[in-house]
Amino acid sequence: MKQIKIKSYAKLNLALNIVGKTSNLHKIESIVAFVSLHDEIFINKIKSKSHNISFFGKFSRNISNNNTVSKLLKILEKKELLKDTKFKISINKKIPMKAGLGGGSMNAANILKFFIKKKFFKISKKETEVISKNIGSDVILGINSSSSILNSKNKIKNFSNCKKFYTLIVKPNFGCSTKEIYSKVRKFNKPKMNHPKKKMFNLDYLKKMNNSLEPIAFSKYPKLKALKSFLENLSKPAFVRMTGSGSAMVAYFNSKQRCENAKKQFKRKYKNYWCISSKTI
Repeated sequence: MKQIKIKSYAKLNLALNIVGKTSNLHKIESIVAFVSLHDEIFINKIKSKSHNISFFGKFSRNISNNNTVSKLLKILEKKELLKDTKFKISINKKIPMKAGLGGGSMNAANILKFFIKKKFFKISKKETEVISKNIGSDVILGINSSSSILNSKNKIKNFSNCKKFYTLIVKPNFGCSTKEIYSKVRKFNKPKMNHPKKKMFNLDYLKKMNNSLEPIAFSKYPKLKALKSFLENLSKPAFVRMTGSGSAMVAYFNSKQRCENAKKQFKRKYKNYWCISSKTI
């Protein structure tokens, strides 16, 4: 097998609503899109007694050994799905961590998808969901990597040809712990997405929605609130919203020119914050 290269796209929560809690997991619903920002995954078959996982690139520091990719491989080994085949997996990390962009989850999703597509093993849709959930709650979203709506019953509906946005994605020089942000959730909202429709990706609908984790993140990190206000006043974005549990904030634009102008202004003000202009795919 020749070395294979896979693009692992970042995910954005265009809207996120917390609707309840089971024993230890929060029930959420979300409108999800993917952007052109991506990690690069290189996969090789190797003759070895163990898998070889490595990370390089801008955001490759401080990734724990118990990462999403090692979790996936351990599950597949336990189920004896890979037989004795071992892989060398190297990932160029271009998506920042602790940002709410799902970088690690999407890496695992794309590797699992690759194994299924290349027929290294055959598993049912149900088993794919179970494996995904055992790695992380949003891994399943990356199996299709398409615009989708996750409803409160944990069902996902995929959509094609949705409205596209130019996005300015910014991350402060600190991250948010998903566990910590979710642990402070005290209020649940009524479900709004139990009947997913394509029109939910339209601007009028998205403007009325929000990310119900924002108040918690803003309370812990007041700089995030200031960051959102600053972005809302740059080149007239359609809307600005935190993705996931933060700390990345995303300004959505209808025009590439406005997005690029906003990026220039942003860089002048926040010199030590990371930012990138991207587009929903």
